[in-house]
Amino acid sequence: MHILKVRYRTNAEFLEAYQSQLVGGGLFCPTTTRLEEGAEVICEITIPALPNKVLVRAAVRAWRPAVPRMRVRAGAVVEFLPDEMEKKNFILDTNVLLHDPRSIFGFGDNNVVIPIHVIEEVDNFKRDLSSLGRNARQVSRYLDEFREQGRLGEGVSLGPDKGSIRVLISERKLPPEMGDSRSTDNHILATALDVRDREQPLPAVFVTKDTNLRIRADALGLNAEDYDIEEVNLDTLWTGVAEVDVDAEAVNDFYTSGAVPVDAAPEPPPPNEFVVLRDRTNPQHSAVGKYSAARQAYVPLIKIPKEGVWGIRPRNKEQSFALDLLLNDEVRLVTIVGKAGTGKTLLAIAAGLQKTMEESVYQKLLVSRPIFPLGRDIGYLPGSVEEKLNPWMQPIYDNVEYLMNLSHSEKKQGRGYHELIDLGILEIEPLTYIRGRSIPNQFMIVDEAQILTPHEVKTIITRVGDGTKIVLTGDPYQIDNPYVDATNNGLIHVANRFKSERLAGHVTMSKGERSPLAELAANLL
Repeated sequence: MHILKVRYRTNAEFLEAYQSQLVGGGLFCPTTTRLEEGAEVICEITIPALPNKVLVRAAVRAWRPAVPRMRVRAGAVVEFLPDEMEKKNFILDTNVLLHDPRSIFGFGDNNVVIPIHVIEEVDNFKRDLSSLGRNARQVSRYLDEFREQGRLGEGVSLGPDKGSIRVLISERKLPPEMGDSRSTDNHILATALDVRDREQPLPAVFVTKDTNLRIRADALGLNAEDYDIEEVNLDTLWTGVAEVDVDAEAVNDFYTSGAVPVDAAPEPPPPNEFVVLRDRTNPQHSAVGKYSAARQAYVPLIKIPKEGVWGIRPRNKEQSFALDLLLNDEVRLVTIVGKAGTGKTLLAIAAGLQKTMEESVYQKLLVSRPIFPLGRDIGYLPGSVEEKLNPWMQPIYDNVEYLMNLSHSEKKQGRGYHELIDLGILEIEPLTYIRGRSIPNQFMIVDEAQILTPHEVKTIITRVGDGTKIVLTGDPYQIDNPYVDATNNGLIHVANRFKSERLAGHVTMSKGERSPLAELAANLL
């Protein structure tokens, strides 16, 4: 239902009916002053559908049977307040379609409008061999399928319980002071304004991932929003850790019996969520554990050997949580989020070597990372594939050689990470060549996963074969890919989607351990 605000000039019959509460038919005239004959009053009329001239006239006069002798002209419409559940027009920018081709299906029963200039921009990417080109081609396929169902210029249904999609051509221009009239962004923005003005009172929402374009739209009075499927706020992102206040007896029972039952009603904790149990009366009396969905209880962490994991021992509870996930063979997908210097990659490689070389749970340790430069690229590199990849993979080599604990003399003799590669224990490769592979019985680490798009991460995880464990690490605040940001990258996407799955675990690390200087730089710069 909608609300129509209408202005009336009262008369004696109106006052008599209003005072005796005879006015009905969906009419309400709120006022805080005493009504007098001849005064103006704004009334609210409830109407069931979007207003047009006929409906407005009927609505304004609909309540007159309550005051049969009253003579009044149709009131002047002051304001129309549409129902919040009413359909909206969503005008999509090019970057939304290139980011997620299925975005056209993500607006419920609302109408999706694609300006013709967006189609032209999508066409420019169709030959690209990257994910942008793939997404551009997919968008074209979707639109072509809808074209076969009807005329896109008039609108085609998106499916049952969905709205419609149409491609719009508009001749509207932005004011000259808005800049270059030939700019594609200006044409798209002008089309969005045209939809807003021509199709009132349907609300128009311009959806774009371009921050500056959202600012310009707002300056023109156009409602603009970012496209974010997950609507994740990093400040409120699930950390994988919870603190629970319990009685002192519960903490004692945890140490004696090794478990504390958890009441599953109304909603149990996420599987593999870590917990800090604190005594209500004495906060220093606490215990650290994790939630076991199978036992429906908090249980202790996996015990770390005295010698550590390849010489590495956790320095804080966050690293203990991470090692627990990495060493737990029942958890097949691990996501570790943390700033620089928290030990994400080092712990993952150490656990991988432990599980591969010492325990023989996996046949090989596969470490991979995306090829994306920080700052300006240095251009083409000479040499073989291995030589070309050395600059990209050097951070991995550094961590492996640190874990090997080689002395200066041993390094002089030529010992290094290549020994593990020659033995077939370690494989280091870029993500470029992963499509089409099947990776069974391996401990797989994807470093710098925050640079990847959700689609790229899906491609990687679907390569995982039987008996393989995959670990995604990264810092969402260090992103060099211009087509993802801190909240819509592949790492955060996976952590959010797998939160309630038993075979997955997540932990956020915040305390840096690389060096006091690195920790200070991460916090201050």
